[in-house]
Amino acid sequence: MQQTNTSMQIKQAIQASDFDRAISLAQEQLNDAPPEKQVEFLYLKAVAQRLSNDAQKATQTLDKLLELKPDHGRAYQEQGYCFIAMSLPDKAAAAFYQATRFNPALLTSWQQLQRHYAKTNNTAALNIASEQCRFLQHLDRPLAGAMDLMYEGQLHKAEQVCRQYLQKNKHHCEAMMLLAEIGIRLKVYHDAEFLLESCVELYPDEPRAAQAYQSLLLKLGKYPRALQIIQKQLDAGKSDRSLHLAWASALSGVGELEKAITVYRDVLSTNNDQPGVWLALGHVYKSAGQLENAIDAYHQAARFRPDFGDAYWSLANTKTYRFSESTIAAMYDIVQQESTHLDDRIHLYFALGKAYEDSGNNASAFACYNKGNQLKSRTLDLDIRRVERAMQSQQEACAASLFSQPVGYKAPDPIFIVGLPRAGSTLLEQILASHSQVDGTMELHDILGIASRISGQKTSYPYNLESLTDTQCQQLGELYIRQTEAYRQGAPYFIDKMPNNFIHIGLIKRILPNAKIIDARRDPFACCFSGFKQLFADGQEFTYSLDTIGRYYKGYVALMDHWHQVLPGQILTVQHEDVLDNLEVQVRRMLDYLELPFESACLDYHKTKRAIKTPSSEQVRQPIFQTGRHQYKAFIPYLEPLFNALGMRPEER
Repeated sequence: MQQTNTSMQIKQAIQASDFDRAISLAQEQLNDAPPEKQVEFLYLKAVAQRLSNDAQKATQTLDKLLELKPDHGRAYQEQGYCFIAMSLPDKAAAAFYQATRFNPALLTSWQQLQRHYAKTNNTAALNIASEQCRFLQHLDRPLAGAMDLMYEGQLHKAEQVCRQYLQKNKHHCEAMMLLAEIGIRLKVYHDAEFLLESCVELYPDEPRAAQAYQSLLLKLGKYPRALQIIQKQLDAGKSDRSLHLAWASALSGVGELEKAITVYRDVLSTNNDQPGVWLALGHVYKSAGQLENAIDAYHQAARFRPDFGDAYWSLANTKTYRFSESTIAAMYDIVQQESTHLDDRIHLYFALGKAYEDSGNNASAFACYNKGNQLKSRTLDLDIRRVERAMQSQQEACAASLFSQPVGYKAPDPIFIVGLPRAGSTLLEQILASHSQVDGTMELHDILGIASRISGQKTSYPYNLESLTDTQCQQLGELYIRQTEAYRQGAPYFIDKMPNNFIHIGLIKRILPNAKIIDARRDPFACCFSGFKQLFADGQEFTYSLDTIGRYYKGYVALMDHWHQVLPGQILTVQHEDVLDNLEVQVRRMLDYLELPFESACLDYHKTKRAIKTPSSEQVRQPIFQTGRHQYKAFIPYLEPLFNALGMRPEER
């Protein structure tokens, strides 16, 4: 409350042109506030400094802010104003451009860019800026405000404003799409999907609604449904680039990889200079096991856009590619350039970390991994204490008595593989998906969606699990089976490999009492360091700090111990190192637990042809190998925060 009051006082001082007082009040707060609380006061201080005609000091303040929060759109906008005051038009344009990248709702930044592009005769960029200006100027003020709040990370405030607007303007297309986007950012996917589906039905001629809906379906892995919507548009004669790219993505998702490759190739045939399309094509080649073609596509993406960080990271993420010394030098040069976008810098640092590690330069490798993680973590809103409380609440809410009388939908179909990322779950999935009676799918969001669906009740989740009626449990179990039908290929059993489902085992066993659960466990040091080195496409926010990943691992083990206690004999823990040491013993052990007959194909898992979309895709296409087992040992001098978080050191085990 004190911080809010002081913030208001600073704003009032700025409005009254009492800039010295505003700067003084902001500095008082900065002297006492921890780093995560400093961002707002640094921003207000910079505004006051610029308005007091000290743009030079304002830019120094903004540099400190952007070090703490490198994706702060308004800080870049303020930087742009400072550069204008300092008569540096090119630097100002670059700052306004960065502002619009992080917050596309900043109308004044777009207007500044519009003027700059008109002066420099950049017609293509001018058209984009002008179109965005028109869009924002015609947007009702509350929606423009909600959009701004969303991009600045104030999601709950944005949601509140948007819902209030919809109460007065029911079924407003733009408001529904915005509320859906807020829901996606809050990971309330079920609500977002319902909103966009309704929007498409209400406004069938609004292409942006259809595009947003199919994009969400693709994100959630609901490829068959996305394919239906896309096919309907294609049948109606629509044939633009974005629709074809969505089509290729959906085809890839349903396993029609060669057809997806053909569609991507057709898009590229009209214009080779499309680095994002080359990247997507590379991912499909990688999923199909065509590694040489994937590498070539990633090279093409980097050739057409030399600062494309994701192209370099995708090469590194094959786990087998080795960068040349000249490429490493070029990557390092790009990552140091001020004009390189934050997202590209993050990808480049992770790629450089892998490149230096492969060359044996562990000090430089860790420095790059660490920098990439720092930058990534500053763009996230993770409070590890909140995550730890969520795990603790599961233990409090789910006593053994909750499972004494099995209820729910009795289908035995699902096999859940849970655990931490980089713990060997992809290998276990590949082994089991090689069995004739088991379908491999992907990391499904459906359990997380069901948990979200029941979270809004009077009693909060997971404490409301006890109050779910037998009928409700039955219906939720049926809902899960119905929703996941689209990912299956006809086998009696299927795998859901969402690692985070370990938190929701209580929910799973309430609604699907016959589901099988395998806990993929790995040595804590190897698992945590492997996660720290990995840049994930989405989620897993806890991996971007040695401290948070160590605390998360510790909480995970404590929660799994609880599940074993209240659900004795119902969960199988498979230690990754045991699989490496004796594959057949562990394969037979898993199949016995699943009550499936032994099949030798499970031992020859690397010969199984299926699309694999996780970072381990190339590794599980090879026989068992030990090279990743002790990679963390070369980095022990740098891992003290991890050891402290875990409460143990390697030599103590």
